[in-house]
Amino acid sequence: MTNTYTFKNQPPGLWPMYSRAVMPKSGPTGGKALPALTADLIGVATNNANLARYTAVCGFAPHTSVPLTWPHILAFPLQLKLLTDKQFPLPLLGLVHLRNRITQYRPIGVGERLDIHVRLDGENHTSRGLEFDLVTEARSGGTLVWEEVSTNLFRQASAGAARKPADKKPELERYPNTLSVSAAENLGRRYGKVSGDLNLIHLHALTAKAFGFPRAIAHGMWSKAHAVAQLEQQPGWQKGPVTVTCNFKKPFFLPGNAQLNWRQAEGQWDYQLLDSQGNAPHLSGEIIWLKD
Repeated sequence: MTNTYTFKNQPPGLWPMYSRAVMPKSGPTGGKALPALTADLIGVATNNANLARYTAVCGFAPHTSVPLTWPHILAFPLQLKLLTDKQFPLPLLGLVHLRNRITQYRPIGVGERLDIHVRLDGENHTSRGLEFDLVTEARSGGTLVWEEVSTNLFRQASAGAARKPADKKPELERYPNTLSVSAAENLGRRYGKVSGDLNLIHLHALTAKAFGFPRAIAHGMWSKAHAVAQLEQQPGWQKGPVTVTCNFKKPFFLPGNAQLNWRQAEGQWDYQLLDSQGNAPHLSGEIIWLKD
């Protein structure tokens, strides 16, 4: 039986959910681990008080439509609602964001109202642990205009599985176009304030060290959003339905510098955010324009 939460116009408050995020969880107990949970937000406006600040912190050019990644921010409280639900067995602070795929079927206007639906899906037991998807759909007037799949990992050793030797990493491909990216020390706090994602690993070096990181790290979804913001301002960027994928790799420490590296082909661009020396990727992905 599916348990559905429904909210009208306004998402659930974040602070009560963050208080639940630190509570201990039982962890998966074998078989199907994840419950059937969904959340709906009906009639939310796209132009809330954080839109302009989000546009600025991610580097998007002002436009009559919202940034391609903005519905992810509108859906974040619903996603957190599911991840902190008492039926959800995994600890929020132990989850790793592996991949993100967004498809925008048409531009979404500033001030347009959306119905947003979030659900748990795609449970998959792998050698690294339990992977699962947060699937988000945004509709306008009953028509699907935007959707997202965010794949997360809960690390756990497979019972009886022998440890495989690490595969040799493929040589890093070099793309012909490059832009410099600079991220200030306070970026995690600025992005966290407008996104609602206040994971302590992003906010300050002191809180990040408590989780084993030498400094705070940039939010993965900021890195993706900033890459899209820069790329859509380049010659050759196309209009129309588009899918943007992203694989998160090495942490981007704050403050820090990076290189946005990309190549263009007909109907598709490949991109990667590399470290400042261009030797290792923070993320990589594809931009694929869909046929109308």
